[in-house]
Amino acid sequence: MLRRHPFLAKNPIDRLFLNISQFSAFFSSYLKNKIVTFSIFFEKNKNILVRVFMMKRGRYNRPFLHLATMGVIIVGVLFSPVFANTYPVFSEQSGVNPEVETPQLQQSITVGDDIFQTDISQKPRDKVIAYTVQKGETLSSIARKFGVSVETVKWQNDLTGDSITVGDSLEILPVTGIAHKVSSGETVYSIAKRYDTNPQKIVDFPFNDFANPETFSLVSGQILIVPDGVPPPIQPTYTRPKPVFIAQGPGAVSSAGFAWPLRGGLSQYFSWYHPGIDITNPVGTPIVAATNGVVSRTSSGTWDGGYGNSVYIDMGDGHTTHYAHMGDIYVSPGQSIVAGRTVIGTVGLTGRTTGAHLHFEVSQNGVLVNPLGFLQ
Repeated sequence: MLRRHPFLAKNPIDRLFLNISQFSAFFSSYLKNKIVTFSIFFEKNKNILVRVFMMKRGRYNRPFLHLATMGVIIVGVLFSPVFANTYPVFSEQSGVNPEVETPQLQQSITVGDDIFQTDISQKPRDKVIAYTVQKGETLSSIARKFGVSVETVKWQNDLTGDSITVGDSLEILPVTGIAHKVSSGETVYSIAKRYDTNPQKIVDFPFNDFANPETFSLVSGQILIVPDGVPPPIQPTYTRPKPVFIAQGPGAVSSAGFAWPLRGGLSQYFSWYHPGIDITNPVGTPIVAATNGVVSRTSSGTWDGGYGNSVYIDMGDGHTTHYAHMGDIYVSPGQSIVAGRTVIGTVGLTGRTTGAHLHFEVSQNGVLVNPLGFLQ
Protein backbone atom coordinates (compact mmCIF):
# COMPACT_ATOMS: atom_id res chain seq x y z
CA MET A 1 0.00 0.00 0.00
CA LEU A 2 1.36 3.41 -0.96
CA ARG A 3 1.96 5.88 1.87
CA ARG A 4 0.25 9.20 1.42
CA HIS A 5 2.36 12.32 1.43
CA PRO A 6 1.53 14.58 4.42
CA PHE A 7 0.55 17.45 2.15
CA LEU A 8 -1.86 15.18 0.31
CA ALA A 9 -3.67 14.16 3.46
CA LYS A 10 -7.03 15.88 3.63
CA ASN A 11 -7.47 15.55 7.42
CA PRO A 12 -5.23 18.01 9.42
CA ILE A 13 -4.84 15.39 12.18
CA ASP A 14 -3.64 12.84 9.66
CA ARG A 15 -1.10 15.33 8.35
CA LEU A 16 0.13 16.01 11.93
CA PHE A 17 0.63 12.33 12.70
CA LEU A 18 2.40 11.79 9.39
CA ASN A 19 4.75 14.71 10.11
CA ILE A 20 5.51 13.42 13.62
CA SER A 21 6.15 9.93 12.28
CA GLN A 22 8.54 11.13 9.61
CA PHE A 23 10.35 13.46 12.04
CA SER A 24 10.77 10.63 14.57
CA ALA A 25 12.21 8.35 11.90
CA PHE A 26 14.62 11.05 10.74
CA PHE A 27 15.67 11.97 14.32
CA SER A 28 16.22 8.31 15.22
CA SER A 29 18.42 7.81 12.16
CA TYR A 30 20.31 11.01 13.00
CA LEU A 31 21.01 9.88 16.60
CA LYS A 32 22.18 6.44 15.47
CA ASN A 33 24.57 8.04 13.00
CA LYS A 34 26.00 10.40 15.64
CA ILE A 35 26.39 7.62 18.24
CA VAL A 36 28.21 5.38 15.76
CA THR A 37 30.47 8.26 14.69
CA PHE A 38 31.29 9.14 18.33
CA SER A 39 31.97 5.47 19.19
CA ILE A 40 34.46 5.17 16.33
CA PHE A 41 36.18 8.41 17.37
CA PHE A 42 36.32 7.29 21.03
CA GLU A 43 37.81 3.89 20.18
CA LYS A 44 40.56 5.56 18.15
CA ASN A 45 41.47 8.10 20.84
CA LYS A 46 40.75 6.33 24.14
CA ASN A 47 44.42 5.43 24.62
CA ILE A 48 45.20 9.14 24.86
CA LEU A 49 42.70 9.49 27.70
CA VAL A 50 44.21 6.47 29.45
CA ARG A 51 47.69 8.02 29.34
CA VAL A 52 46.40 11.35 30.65
CA PHE A 53 44.15 10.11 33.45
CA MET A 54 45.90 6.89 34.49
CA MET A 55 49.58 6.87 33.60
CA LYS A 56 50.07 10.48 34.74
CA ARG A 57 47.58 10.56 37.58
CA GLY A 58 50.42 11.20 40.05
CA ARG A 59 50.98 14.60 38.42
CA TYR A 60 47.30 15.52 38.39
CA ASN A 61 46.43 14.17 41.85
CA ARG A 62 46.97 17.44 43.72
CA PRO A 63 45.15 19.72 41.22
CA PHE A 64 42.21 17.30 41.23
CA LEU A 65 42.01 17.40 45.04
CA HIS A 66 42.16 21.20 45.02
CA LEU A 67 39.36 21.46 42.45
CA ALA A 68 37.23 18.93 44.34
CA THR A 69 37.70 20.86 47.60
CA MET A 70 36.75 24.13 45.89
CA GLY A 71 33.65 22.45 44.48
CA VAL A 72 32.56 21.25 47.94
CA ILE A 73 33.09 24.75 49.38
CA ILE A 74 31.09 26.38 46.58
CA VAL A 75 28.21 23.92 47.04
CA GLY A 76 28.26 24.57 50.78
CA VAL A 77 28.12 28.36 50.30
CA LEU A 78 25.28 28.12 47.76
CA PHE A 79 23.09 25.76 49.80
CA SER A 80 23.85 26.97 53.34
CA PRO A 81 20.92 29.48 53.29
CA VAL A 82 18.57 26.62 52.35
CA PHE A 83 19.80 24.50 55.26
CA ALA A 84 19.63 27.47 57.62
CA ASN A 85 15.98 28.08 56.73
CA THR A 86 15.16 24.39 57.00
CA TYR A 87 16.80 23.95 60.40
CA PRO A 88 16.62 27.33 62.19
CA VAL A 89 18.58 27.87 65.37
CA PHE A 90 15.61 29.53 67.10
CA SER A 91 12.07 28.23 66.80
CA GLU A 92 9.29 30.70 67.59
CA GLN A 93 6.76 27.87 67.91
CA SER A 94 8.68 25.99 70.59
CA GLY A 95 10.19 29.09 72.13
CA VAL A 96 13.47 27.25 72.60
CA ASN A 97 16.75 28.97 71.93
CA PRO A 98 19.62 26.46 72.14
CA GLU A 99 22.11 29.22 72.92
CA VAL A 100 20.14 30.11 76.05
CA GLU A 101 18.46 26.88 77.14
CA THR A 102 21.40 24.47 76.71
CA PRO A 103 24.47 26.04 78.31
CA GLN A 104 25.87 22.57 79.01
CA LEU A 105 26.80 22.29 75.32
CA GLN A 106 29.27 25.14 75.62
CA GLN A 107 32.81 24.27 76.67
CA SER A 108 34.31 26.35 79.46
CA ILE A 109 37.95 27.46 79.53
CA THR A 110 39.73 27.44 82.84
CA VAL A 111 41.57 30.65 83.70
CA GLY A 112 45.26 30.11 83.24
CA ASP A 113 44.96 27.70 80.29
CA ASP A 114 47.24 28.57 77.40
CA ILE A 115 44.54 28.94 74.78
CA PHE A 116 47.05 30.22 72.23
CA GLN A 117 49.31 27.17 72.42
CA THR A 118 49.78 25.40 69.09
CA ASP A 119 49.98 21.59 69.14
CA ILE A 120 51.42 19.52 66.33
CA SER A 121 48.65 17.40 64.79
CA GLN A 122 49.00 13.68 65.48
CA LYS A 123 47.30 12.61 62.26
CA PRO A 124 49.48 10.88 59.66
CA ARG A 125 51.41 13.32 57.49
CA ASP A 126 51.41 12.67 53.75
CA LYS A 127 54.23 14.95 52.60
CA VAL A 128 57.35 16.87 53.50
CA ILE A 129 56.54 19.98 55.57
CA ALA A 130 58.50 23.13 56.41
CA TYR A 131 59.16 23.82 60.10
CA THR A 132 60.71 26.90 61.72
CA VAL A 133 63.05 26.26 64.65
CA GLN A 134 61.74 27.74 67.91
CA LYS A 135 63.66 28.98 70.95
CA GLY A 136 65.15 26.19 73.04
CA GLU A 137 64.68 23.47 70.41
CA THR A 138 67.36 21.01 69.29
CA LEU A 139 67.53 18.52 66.46
CA SER A 140 66.65 15.69 68.81
CA SER A 141 63.63 17.51 70.28
CA ILE A 142 62.34 18.37 66.80
CA ALA A 143 62.85 14.78 65.66
CA ARG A 144 60.89 13.50 68.68
CA LYS A 145 58.11 16.02 68.04
CA PHE A 146 57.55 14.70 64.52
CA GLY A 147 58.33 11.04 65.20
CA VAL A 148 61.37 10.71 62.92
CA SER A 149 65.05 10.05 63.51
CA VAL A 150 67.62 12.79 63.98
CA GLU A 151 69.51 11.43 60.97
CA THR A 152 66.39 11.87 58.80
CA VAL A 153 66.26 15.59 59.66
CA LYS A 154 69.98 15.95 58.92
CA TRP A 155 69.82 14.11 55.58
CA GLN A 156 66.82 16.06 54.31
CA ASN A 157 68.39 19.42 55.24
CA ASP A 158 72.03 18.61 54.33
CA LEU A 159 73.21 19.17 57.91
CA THR A 160 76.64 17.85 58.88
CA GLY A 161 76.38 18.72 62.58
CA ASP A 162 73.81 19.23 65.32
CA SER A 163 73.95 23.02 65.31
CA ILE A 164 70.71 24.87 64.50
CA THR A 165 69.53 28.37 65.37
CA VAL A 166 66.17 29.98 66.07
CA GLY A 167 64.41 30.89 62.85
CA ASP A 168 66.06 28.20 60.72
CA SER A 169 63.68 26.53 58.28
CA LEU A 170 63.81 22.73 58.24
CA GLU A 171 62.12 20.23 55.95
CA ILE A 172 60.53 17.38 57.94
CA LEU A 173 59.65 14.04 56.37
CA PRO A 174 56.48 12.15 57.37
CA VAL A 175 58.52 9.08 58.41
CA THR A 176 62.11 8.13 59.08
CA GLY A 177 63.92 7.73 55.77
CA ILE A 178 64.60 9.60 52.54
CA ALA A 179 62.60 11.78 50.13
CA HIS A 180 63.63 10.89 46.57
CA LYS A 181 62.85 12.68 43.31
CA VAL A 182 62.21 10.04 40.65
CA SER A 183 64.33 10.14 37.50
CA SER A 184 63.49 8.58 34.16
CA GLY A 185 63.96 4.80 34.12
CA GLU A 186 63.96 4.32 37.89
CA THR A 187 61.83 1.69 39.62
CA VAL A 188 60.90 0.99 43.23
CA TYR A 189 63.44 -1.84 43.15
CA SER A 190 66.35 0.31 41.95
CA ILE A 191 65.44 3.09 44.39
CA ALA A 192 65.18 0.63 47.30
CA LYS A 193 68.58 -0.82 46.38
CA ARG A 194 70.13 2.65 46.18
CA TYR A 195 68.93 3.56 49.67
CA ASP A 196 69.49 0.09 51.19
CA THR A 197 65.87 -0.62 52.12
CA ASN A 198 63.05 -3.01 51.29
CA PRO A 199 61.00 -2.09 48.16
CA GLN A 200 57.88 -3.36 49.95
CA LYS A 201 58.22 -0.44 52.41
CA ILE A 202 58.06 2.03 49.52
CA VAL A 203 55.00 0.29 48.11
CA ASP A 204 53.24 0.08 51.49
CA PHE A 205 53.65 3.78 52.33
CA PRO A 206 50.06 4.93 51.64
CA PHE A 207 50.89 8.35 50.21
CA ASN A 208 53.28 7.13 47.50
CA ASP A 209 51.48 7.29 44.14
CA PHE A 210 52.05 4.89 41.27
CA ALA A 211 50.93 5.27 37.67
CA ASN A 212 49.96 1.60 37.77
CA PRO A 213 49.33 0.22 41.29
CA GLU A 214 49.88 -3.36 40.13
CA THR A 215 53.27 -2.85 38.46
CA PHE A 216 54.35 0.09 40.69
CA SER A 217 55.36 2.20 37.69
CA LEU A 218 56.58 5.70 38.54
CA VAL A 219 56.29 9.15 36.96
CA SER A 220 59.50 11.06 36.32
CA GLY A 221 59.76 14.05 38.66
CA GLN A 222 57.45 12.78 41.41
CA ILE A 223 58.60 12.79 45.04
CA LEU A 224 58.76 9.32 46.56
CA ILE A 225 59.05 8.70 50.30
CA VAL A 226 61.54 5.89 51.04
CA PRO A 227 60.86 4.63 54.59
CA ASP A 228 64.03 3.61 56.49
CA GLY A 229 66.17 4.59 53.52
CA VAL A 230 69.83 5.55 54.05
CA PRO A 231 71.85 7.81 51.70
CA PRO A 232 74.48 5.82 49.74
CA PRO A 233 77.58 7.60 51.17
CA ILE A 234 76.44 6.82 54.73
CA GLN A 235 75.48 3.17 54.26
CA PRO A 236 78.91 1.63 55.05
CA THR A 237 79.09 3.31 58.48
CA TYR A 238 75.43 3.83 59.43
CA THR A 239 73.76 1.15 61.57
CA ARG A 240 69.99 0.97 61.78
CA PRO A 241 68.63 1.11 65.34
CA LYS A 242 66.32 -1.89 64.86
CA PRO A 243 67.95 -5.32 65.12
CA VAL A 244 67.08 -8.07 62.68
CA PHE A 245 64.42 -10.31 64.20
CA ILE A 246 63.84 -13.90 63.20
CA ALA A 247 60.35 -15.35 63.39
CA GLN A 248 60.67 -18.50 65.50
CA GLY A 249 57.65 -20.43 64.21
CA PRO A 250 55.80 -22.50 63.62
CA GLY A 251 56.16 -23.88 67.11
CA ALA A 252 54.70 -23.82 70.59
CA VAL A 253 51.64 -21.73 71.44
CA SER A 254 52.28 -18.81 73.79
CA SER A 255 50.30 -18.04 76.94
CA ALA A 256 48.30 -15.52 74.90
CA GLY A 257 47.17 -18.33 72.57
CA PHE A 258 49.39 -17.37 69.61
CA ALA A 259 51.97 -19.30 67.59
CA TRP A 260 54.28 -18.09 64.84
CA PRO A 261 52.64 -18.82 61.45
CA LEU A 262 56.04 -19.65 59.89
CA ARG A 263 59.76 -19.17 60.39
CA GLY A 264 61.66 -16.46 58.55
CA GLY A 265 63.12 -12.98 58.66
CA LEU A 266 61.03 -9.92 59.55
CA SER A 267 61.41 -7.53 56.64
CA GLN A 268 58.92 -4.95 57.89
CA TYR A 269 57.54 -4.09 61.33
CA PHE A 270 54.26 -2.66 62.62
CA SER A 271 53.72 1.08 62.09
CA TRP A 272 50.88 3.56 61.54
CA TYR A 273 51.06 3.04 57.78
CA HIS A 274 51.87 -0.70 57.92
CA PRO A 275 49.52 -2.33 60.48
CA GLY A 276 51.21 -5.72 60.60
CA ILE A 277 54.50 -7.59 60.21
CA ASP A 278 56.07 -9.10 57.09
CA ILE A 279 57.74 -12.52 57.40
CA THR A 280 59.90 -13.45 54.40
CA ASN A 281 60.09 -16.96 52.96
CA PRO A 282 60.13 -18.53 49.48
CA VAL A 283 56.95 -19.05 47.48
CA GLY A 284 55.23 -22.27 48.49
CA THR A 285 56.38 -22.31 52.13
CA PRO A 286 53.56 -23.72 54.33
CA ILE A 287 51.74 -21.30 56.65
CA VAL A 288 50.11 -22.58 59.84
CA ALA A 289 47.31 -20.94 61.82
CA ALA A 290 48.64 -18.61 64.52
CA THR A 291 45.57 -19.10 66.73
CA ASN A 292 42.73 -21.47 67.47
CA GLY A 293 39.43 -20.40 66.01
CA VAL A 294 37.19 -20.50 62.98
CA VAL A 295 37.93 -19.27 59.45
CA SER A 296 35.64 -16.27 59.06
CA ARG A 297 36.54 -15.32 55.48
CA THR A 298 38.88 -16.15 52.62
CA SER A 299 39.75 -14.16 49.50
CA SER A 300 41.23 -15.89 46.46
CA GLY A 301 41.94 -14.66 42.94
CA THR A 302 41.15 -11.01 43.75
CA TRP A 303 43.12 -7.85 44.48
CA ASP A 304 41.35 -7.52 47.87
CA GLY A 305 42.59 -3.98 48.48
CA GLY A 306 46.18 -5.05 47.82
CA TYR A 307 46.15 -8.04 50.18
CA GLY A 308 45.73 -10.60 47.40
CA ASN A 309 44.87 -14.12 48.52
CA SER A 310 43.93 -13.83 52.20
CA VAL A 311 42.62 -15.81 55.16
CA TYR A 312 40.86 -14.32 58.19
CA ILE A 313 40.56 -16.37 61.42
CA ASP A 314 38.25 -15.39 64.28
CA MET A 315 39.40 -16.52 67.76
CA GLY A 316 35.97 -15.87 69.24
CA ASP A 317 37.27 -13.59 72.02
CA GLY A 318 37.51 -10.32 70.08
CA HIS A 319 40.80 -11.21 68.36
CA THR A 320 41.11 -11.84 64.62
CA THR A 321 44.22 -12.82 62.64
CA HIS A 322 44.76 -11.98 58.98
CA TYR A 323 47.19 -13.70 56.57
CA ALA A 324 47.84 -11.88 53.26
CA HIS A 325 49.74 -12.21 49.95
CA MET A 326 49.25 -15.99 50.09
CA GLY A 327 49.64 -18.39 47.20
CA ASP A 328 47.46 -21.45 47.78
CA ILE A 329 44.65 -21.48 50.37
CA TYR A 330 43.82 -24.80 52.04
CA VAL A 331 40.94 -23.77 54.31
CA SER A 332 37.38 -22.51 53.79
CA PRO A 333 34.97 -20.29 55.78
CA GLY A 334 33.44 -22.01 58.80
CA GLN A 335 36.32 -24.45 59.21
CA SER A 336 37.77 -24.89 62.71
CA ILE A 337 41.57 -24.66 62.96
CA VAL A 338 44.24 -25.33 65.61
CA ALA A 339 47.09 -22.94 66.46
CA GLY A 340 50.51 -24.11 65.28
CA ARG A 341 49.13 -27.23 63.59
CA THR A 342 46.56 -26.48 60.88
CA VAL A 343 48.23 -25.58 57.57
CA ILE A 344 46.04 -22.85 56.07
CA GLY A 345 48.00 -22.22 52.87
CA THR A 346 51.37 -21.21 51.39
CA VAL A 347 53.49 -18.09 50.93
CA GLY A 348 52.75 -16.34 47.64
CA LEU A 349 53.16 -13.19 45.55
CA THR A 350 49.55 -12.05 45.25
CA GLY A 351 48.25 -8.54 45.77
CA ARG A 352 50.38 -5.46 46.38
CA THR A 353 53.74 -7.10 46.94
CA THR A 354 57.30 -6.77 45.63
CA GLY A 355 58.61 -10.10 46.94
CA ALA A 356 57.56 -13.38 48.54
CA HIS A 357 56.44 -12.90 52.14
CA LEU A 358 53.52 -13.30 54.53
CA HIS A 359 51.81 -10.15 55.77
CA PHE A 360 50.39 -10.97 59.21
CA GLU A 361 47.90 -8.78 61.11
CA VAL A 362 46.19 -9.05 64.49
CA SER A 363 42.93 -7.22 65.25
CA GLN A 364 41.75 -6.70 68.82
CA ASN A 365 38.06 -5.69 69.08
CA GLY A 366 38.24 -4.27 65.57
CA VAL A 367 41.50 -2.33 66.12
CA LEU A 368 44.73 -3.42 64.42
CA VAL A 369 47.51 -3.95 66.98
CA ASN A 370 51.17 -4.97 66.89
CA PRO A 371 51.38 -8.77 66.42
CA LEU A 372 54.77 -8.96 68.17
CA GLY A 373 53.03 -8.20 71.46
CA PHE A 374 51.21 -11.55 71.17
CA LEU A 375 53.91 -13.67 69.53
CA GLN A 376 56.84 -12.97 71.89
